[in-house]
Amino acid sequence: MKKFFRLLPLAMVLLAFNSCEDKTETLDTATISDYSPLVVGKYIIYNLDSTVYRNFGTSLEVRSYQVKHLVDAQITDNLGRPSYRIIRYIRYDAAHPWVGDATFLATNTGNGLELVENNMRYIKLRTPFRDSYSWKGNTHIDTYSLNSDFQYMDDWDYTYDSVNAPIKLGNINLENTIKVDQIDEVAGSPGNPAAYYQINYSTEKYAKGIGLVYREFFHTVHQPPTPGNGGYFEEGSYGVKLTMIDHN
Repeated sequence: MKKFFRLLPLAMVLLAFNSCEDKTETLDTATISDYSPLVVGKYIIYNLDSTVYRNFGTSLEVRSYQVKHLVDAQITDNLGRPSYRIIRYIRYDAAHPWVGDATFLATNTGNGLELVENNMRYIKLRTPFRDSYSWKGNTHIDTYSLNSDFQYMDDWDYTYDSVNAPIKLGNINLENTIKVDQIDEVAGSPGNPAAYYQINYSTEKYAKGIGLVYREFFHTVHQPPTPGNGGYFEEGSYGVKLTMIDHN
């Protein structure tokens, strides 16, 4: 019995040590450039599924395209920082020519990646790359004014999940990726045409050495029927799904 009690503290220490090992976080010491290489001439091609609402918000339609994001030139942003202009090209499929239809601005701040799209500045990535690390990615967007169309984007916590995880997109295997969960919330009774509901969902995935490889975004607000009027989806409801199919 005496020998048992002498060994017990050692066993407890070993158990505690093993428990700490099991809780070790996944940490990637990569830089912002690793997950978002900004080099003039670099491009990524995606399949794009765009969800739009038609007939005054009474019906839903998914339209499919291909888009190419091309790093076009190094420039200076309005804060005097080195940045890169990214041009988005779009086409129906490989049988049609590319047509430029949008311009983005990407800035590597050293500890973060800022992207300006439609005059809105997002903080897409932040260091360190660690599971559960989070930051306020929409802090530069006006989500609080009474007339803002983006109040639903207020206070989103961008959070890393599955750091260094391998994924497969179609027939493309990617060994080192990170997932950025941005929002996943539901209010009301989705799917019930007689009820109010709102859905906000947004997530992105980045691959080391490539950049953004997957994006899924969905925002919709449904208003229930009123006397003399049917239910409808509010203006501004839409969805986007980007899936990488090629890159250089």
